[in-house]
Amino acid sequence: MGRRKQARMSRRDYSFVEFWRAKSFALSQTRIARERSSATKSPTYTMYQSAQAAIRALGFTRGQLFAGLYILGCANGLAAKMILSVHRLGWADAAVGTFDISAIVVVACVTGISLVLADKTGGAHLADLAVAMVVLLIIALPIGAMSWLAVTMLSLYVLLFTQATESQHRGAVILLAATVPMLWSRLVFDLFASFILAVDASLVGWMLGTHRSGNMVEFADHSGTLVVFPSCSSLANVSLALLCWVTISASVRHEWRAQDIFWCLLACSSVVAVNVIRISLMGLSSAHYHMLHTPLAEIVLNIIILVLIVAISILGVRRDVLSRA
Repeated sequence: MGRRKQARMSRRDYSFVEFWRAKSFALSQTRIARERSSATKSPTYTMYQSAQAAIRALGFTRGQLFAGLYILGCANGLAAKMILSVHRLGWADAAVGTFDISAIVVVACVTGISLVLADKTGGAHLADLAVAMVVLLIIALPIGAMSWLAVTMLSLYVLLFTQATESQHRGAVILLAATVPMLWSRLVFDLFASFILAVDASLVGWMLGTHRSGNMVEFADHSGTLVVFPSCSSLANVSLALLCWVTISASVRHEWRAQDIFWCLLACSSVVAVNVIRISLMGLSSAHYHMLHTPLAEIVLNIIILVLIVAISILGVRRDVLSRA
């Protein structure tokens, strides 16, 4: 009898424990359901759902969103450069000087945007729209340089914080490189202008074999002094050489190799050499200066530099170019 009573009591205790566990589980599920229901009714969740619905309603892809932002940023930055050139030189001289915009920059912008736009998969995310709003606000500022800052920010976002496709990655790299001659090299020059101009003047003085003081070099015939101004600096052409290399290598899907350093240095050295030779020829005498310091001579110099940069860059990636041919 004692064992039967003990068995009945243990069964009742077990049934009570199971009942308590089932009731606790039901209460916890009810609490979770209430929390989810209240979360879906919160203002933050409602705004999130509205934003997602708006993104789906717009129907554009991530590539189209990024490409549109790049087009606005590049167009605004290039337009500001053209307006400054016209105000400084007038329509005729500005047009002859291609509005102080290198063909390499224009080709890089078109190539980069085309690569970003080529990928039409994947919809835009909420974070993409948030970044787009910030980029648009920066582009809207009445300062041309801010547009290139916006392009820099967008490129870094695409490269570092998104799962960009291979095409988008290559396009973002090219557009990031395009901001170097249009913005960052100019900032570097403003910080180290005296040193950079002194280096150019030293090379010219060495070529002419005359005295140099700061950025001033004596003419070879000792008839006067040649001043190396910021517009004659080699730094701008060096940044263009790097941009050309990046554009061509990214366009042909070139994989990085150690020997690429040689080709980059060769391209940069060639434009420095051409610029120094040109200034040295101008420094032979006052007559040489007036003959070579003309818009026509500037056009010839830009063509020579362009051909050199493109030729060296293509030689550096010739295997990839031939494989795609």
